[in-house]
Amino acid sequence: MPEGITEQAEVVQSLWNGSWIAALATGAVVWGLILWSVAFHRKRKNSQELPPQVRYNLPIEMLYTIVPLIMVSVLFFFTARDQDYLNEMSGTPDVKVKVEAFQWSWRFTSETGGKKAEVVGVPADNYEQGPQLVLPVGKTIEFDLVSPDVIHSFWVPAFKFKRDVIPGVDNKFQVKTLDKPGVYAGRCAELCGVDHSRMLFNVKLVPQAEFDQYIATQAGAQ
Repeated sequence: MPEGITEQAEVVQSLWNGSWIAALATGAVVWGLILWSVAFHRKRKNSQELPPQVRYNLPIEMLYTIVPLIMVSVLFFFTARDQDYLNEMSGTPDVKVKVEAFQWSWRFTSETGGKKAEVVGVPADNYEQGPQLVLPVGKTIEFDLVSPDVIHSFWVPAFKFKRDVIPGVDNKFQVKTLDKPGVYAGRCAELCGVDHSRMLFNVKLVPQAEFDQYIATQAGAQ
């Protein structure tokens, strides 16, 4: 997976790693039990006798009922905990970004300190050619997702998180960016028509001073 650039991405990565470890451990136990059954409870080649036939075994039945319930409950707990964290909304984000997804590009309107900057894109062949969303490092960013036509999905792989953009649905989320300046790819992750594959953009993380200059320049030009 790509390197995360938000605090929320680190939480998603931790949940992902834990889920894989739990899945592999469960798989190892299941594979071991299958191999044990094959080795010790198979019909012998030169014997007409069947292996011991067991119809009921209450302790084992309780075990394979209770253990999966415990496993699912633990996974549910960590998933619900992290989901609540990912959906938390601060009342005072540092930057608000209205994300308008349309066939087949993006309009980003950033607002901070009473100033706005708007960027509108067109279908692109690679993410460098798409519209660029400039954000400051180390700040809380609120995204407000809207669509005037069909369902899209706002996805920045480095966020390790995506959110659908649904017409008529108020869909917001926040992230806290890390101190990792750079340019990161983004795209629509929901099939939305003929040019879906060209619905690309990029996110540029910059120091606060550079972001302030960018906002001032864009606001003055509009």
